Amino acid sequence: MHLENKTIVVTGTNRGIGKALVTELLKRNVRKVYATARNIDHIESYGDARVVPLKLDITNEEQVKAVAKEASDTDLLINNAGAAEYISAMDGPPKMIERDMNTNYYGTLNMMRAFVPVLEKKSVSAIANVVSIVAFVNFPNLGGYCASKAALYSITQGARIELKHKCINVHSINPGPIDTDMAKGSDVDKTSPEETARNILDGLEADEADIFPDQIGRAMFDTWLKHYRDLEHMVASMLKSA
Repeated sequence: MHLENKTIVVTGTNRGIGKALVTELLKRNVRKVYATARNIDHIESYGDARVVPLKLDITNEEQVKAVAKEASDTDLLINNAGAAEYISAMDGPPKMIERDMNTNYYGTLNMMRAFVPVLEKKSVSAIANVVSIVAFVNFPNLGGYCASKAALYSITQGARIELKHKCINVHSINPGPIDTDMAKGSDVDKTSPEETARNILDGLEADEADIFPDQIGRAMFDTWLKHYRDLEHMVASMLKSA
């Protein structure tokens, strides 16, 4: 998808990848960006009238419907909002695991379902879901998060097939370690949100179905392609050296 003069919704824009995506989209001469966050006061103004801030908790179906109505001119939906609980799946509080699933899977699914009627009116449109490399391998003490991202990758694949006849392209975005607040407890090498955002948008403009916007994430996926158990060993060695 060529992004110039397009209207884009980006969720979770208060920080990290979402914030960097808005900045990079403006550089690519888009028509408008609907920038959402649970707390509208945390959305940067960017000093640009093309940015329309909207309050949105993607787990709140009424707010999702309201945003879909407000952003009825959308060409591209980037589902970036997410949550991560650093707990063991074996003995952590079930409510925290549910929060990961409710946000990362069900919340994103809420957005997709709400925006299909908007996007299908366009001759060409797209949905891009920020999944994660952890959709392919589970990290210790991030079990609920990893499982929610695996579920998100699966539904992204399904939607890609299901929405093809509506001319809605569906992309997965699968970052590895990115230097954001969500990953601040990890000592592994990380890619900046700004570089990640550039690579994501390059992938979208190149119509890549599955986008791997950083070198570590790409290397991890290539390892998984060769043999999925090798990726488990790769992660284990990364954690030992961190």
